[in-house]
Amino acid sequence: MTLGPLMIDVAGDALTTADRELLAHPLVGGVILFSRNYVDPEQIRNLVSSIHAIRSPALLVAVDHEGGRVQRFRDGFTQLPPVHVIGHQYDMDAQRGKELAELSGWLMAAEMRAIGVDISFAPVLDLGWGVSEVIGDRAFHRDPDVVADLARAYARGMRSAGMEATIKHFPGHGAVVADSHHMLPIDRRRYADLREDMRPFERLINWGICSVMMAHVVYAEVEEWPASLSDYWIKQVLRAEMDFRGAVFCDDLSMAAAAVAGDMPARLRRALECGCDMVPICNNREAVLNLIDKFGDYQNPLAQLRLTRLHGRQQTSLEDLRASKQWRSASRLIAESAVSPVLQLDA
Repeated sequence: MTLGPLMIDVAGDALTTADRELLAHPLVGGVILFSRNYVDPEQIRNLVSSIHAIRSPALLVAVDHEGGRVQRFRDGFTQLPPVHVIGHQYDMDAQRGKELAELSGWLMAAEMRAIGVDISFAPVLDLGWGVSEVIGDRAFHRDPDVVADLARAYARGMRSAGMEATIKHFPGHGAVVADSHHMLPIDRRRYADLREDMRPFERLINWGICSVMMAHVVYAEVEEWPASLSDYWIKQVLRAEMDFRGAVFCDDLSMAAAAVAGDMPARLRRALECGCDMVPICNNREAVLNLIDKFGDYQNPLAQLRLTRLHGRQQTSLEDLRASKQWRSASRLIAESAVSPVLQLDA
C-alpha cells in the first residue's frame, strides 16, 4: 500500500477501532499528534508504535514540536525555549548561536525519534518582522542571512538525530499581522520585496532540505490564491525557479485561510493539483470521513518517493538517550541559554 496525501489526527491517547479503520484507508498517509494525545513518554511511544504497525510502508507520524509556545509534549521532555533565544545568542556570539541552533535541533529531534515520531514541523524560517500574531518568537531573527545560518545548523542537528527538517512557511509568513488559523492574511508587498523573506528558504533548499510547508497567505501583488493553494508559488517558484525536489506540505486545510478554495473536497483537490504532496486536515473528523467517502482514488508516484524519504532513521530509547553524555550536555546548555541575558534582535 502507498502513502496517501491526507495527514489526519486522532482524538485520544490510544487508537480506537474507528481510528484503525480510518488510518488503513489508502487516502491517508500520515498522522499529526497534539497535546491531547499525550499522557507520558511510555504512552506516546506506544501510540506511535501502534500507528506505525497499521500498514506498510508505515504512516508518517508528525508533530509540531518547535519549543516555546509550540511544543506539544512537555512533562517528560526537555522544555525547549523559543528559537528567538538562539537569535539573541547569535547577536552576542555568532559561533555560539550556530552551535546552540545545532544542539537544539539535535535535542528536539533525538527526543522525538526516541518515541518514534518521524517529523517535527520545524524549523520556522519566517523573518521576525515584529508584526505577526502567530509567528512572534517562533522566528530566529529579522536578518534573512542569520535565519538561514541558524536554520541550517538546526536542520543539521535534526538530521544527525535521524529526522529530516521541514522548513516553513514558504514564501514567508512573518510580515502579516493576521493569524491564518482564524482569517486569511494578505501580504501586499511586490514580488521583489518578498525576495528577502524567501532568501532563507532558497539557501536551505540549496543545502539539500527534504521538506517544505507552505504558507496560508495571499501575496496580493503576485496572485490571488494563498501560496499553499497556488500553482505559481509551488510549481513555478518552488519547483522550477528554486529547483526544490523534496516533499511539499500544505498547511492545515481546516484553517480559516483555506476556506477561499471552497468546501473540503475542493480544498483538497486544489492543494493536490497545485503540487502539494501531503495535506493535513486537523480537528475535523467529519470532513475527513466525507473525503474518504467521496474523493476517489489518488496516485502520485513522485509524491511517494518524496514522502518515503521523511521516515525517521536511527532510534534509541528515551532512557538510553537521557543517559548519554551528548543529551546531558545539550540539555544543560539549552537550559542555560534560556536564562542568559539577551539583546534586541533589531538593535
